[in-house]
Amino acid sequence: MEETRKEETQPVEAQSEEAQSAKEQPVEEKYKKRNLWFYPLGTVGRDMIYVLFTNFVYLYALYTRDLTNAQLAAITGIMVAARVFDAINDPLMGNIIERTRSKFGKFKPWLVIGLISTCIVVYVTFNTTLQGWPFIWVFGIVYFLYSITYTMNDIAFWGMIPALSKDNNSRNQFTSRATLFAGIGNVAASVAIPLFTTGAYALGGNAQTAYGRIALIICILAPALSLFTIFGVKENRDDMNKPATKVSFKKIGQTIIGNKQLLIMCVCFLIQEIGNNIAVGGVGANYIYFEFGYEGGLYSTFTTIGMAVTGLMMLFYPMISRKINRKPLLKIMVFLAVIGYAIQFISGMVMPTGDTVKFWVFTIGFMLANLGQYGLYLVMMISIINTVEYNELQFGTRDEGIITSMRPFLTKLATSLVVVITTVTYIICRVTDYTNEIQELEQKANEGLITADEKAMLIDQVIQSVGHTQNMGLLICLTIVPCIFMLVSWFIYHKFYKLDEDEYKRICDELDLRRQKVSN
Repeated sequence: MEETRKEETQPVEAQSEEAQSAKEQPVEEKYKKRNLWFYPLGTVGRDMIYVLFTNFVYLYALYTRDLTNAQLAAITGIMVAARVFDAINDPLMGNIIERTRSKFGKFKPWLVIGLISTCIVVYVTFNTTLQGWPFIWVFGIVYFLYSITYTMNDIAFWGMIPALSKDNNSRNQFTSRATLFAGIGNVAASVAIPLFTTGAYALGGNAQTAYGRIALIICILAPALSLFTIFGVKENRDDMNKPATKVSFKKIGQTIIGNKQLLIMCVCFLIQEIGNNIAVGGVGANYIYFEFGYEGGLYSTFTTIGMAVTGLMMLFYPMISRKINRKPLLKIMVFLAVIGYAIQFISGMVMPTGDTVKFWVFTIGFMLANLGQYGLYLVMMISIINTVEYNELQFGTRDEGIITSMRPFLTKLATSLVVVITTVTYIICRVTDYTNEIQELEQKANEGLITADEKAMLIDQVIQSVGHTQNMGLLICLTIVPCIFMLVSWFIYHKFYKLDEDEYKRICDELDLRRQKVSN
């Protein structure tokens, strides 16, 4: 009789839980579908800002300022120092987000504050007319401010993914969808910026005016598009009921160093991102200008075709990841990238300068290399996110804000090291000898001393004077160097990263059992 009573009473509780679960499930599914659109839409404009400042601020300085080697070195030092500063700033910001308690959640306040302040900083950067060392001083101030303001927004945005879903497949969907829309913003900016700042289509007829106008347009678009994420996304806020943890450098260090799988991924991701960013960090643009002509449309075509194929990877990654595990997938991606780099290097070595066929062959090689590199990027980004559960299993805390802050920090650190590689390449290849001449002609056009047609003719003469040795140096930096970085990153990942699909599932199952025991 007692067993009967127990069976009678338990179903009442079970039915209550099931009814509650059934009531909540449709709501959760509704939010997921909406989040899958509104969350990634918010990153289109922010990534346009990122591309403008990260990939083009160095080119902006080269083609609008007469720079000595000392000033070029100062710009490099500023960029590197700002990224070292981010070594403290990024994880600290992640910790601050973790302890934020507001009626808007812990992510959205920083999305708003970070984006508005970033837009102000970026607009000022591209609308100053200072020259020489005064420009270098202002550049240093705004670059450090950008490091602070963009970090607020970037860590808050990507830190939301673990709060949107704990399911591995759903995370793949959110990650790939967000990177797809980020890619749209990236490609849009990568096409529009060179097209409308360099050559015949430069807004206002010169680089200085054009960069200022482009900055204004992007700084209006970014906040407008971010409204989708701010007002449309519903994230999980269950942890808001827990007491806020104190901001602690010890806690940040323990999380990063203590989580061995995270540490391995930090090394892999940093090395891969260094190689992946060399092409868009300035070397690619200058190689195209010196080899094929000073026209922004050429570089826009190069980047558009090269990056468009990554959209397929972003779009189909969730489906691919269900059929092919990450480590076998990486082998395929590395193979494609190696073929792409080989096509670029061989065409650059053997085909004649300025040849149209050479341009298209070179661009197709970049497309294959970029496809492979982007496959690595996606896998490694998800692998970083998956260390959240590993951290929870090892230490009992998820520390999402700190862990997800490593991705933007490593990306920015990589871009700063790319600046070092780029600057060394420029100095060895005497790139500023030619860019300073072009800058002088751009300045004369800005002052109305020469016409646009005269400027174009004189710049063509400068480009024709670029030596074969200079172009070969840029080619090596553009192909051989990133290929080596990629192979080293892949080797470390394959050898030391243990959180494959089966191990991740085992960890999640064990965590579920723990939660059930606690709830009982």
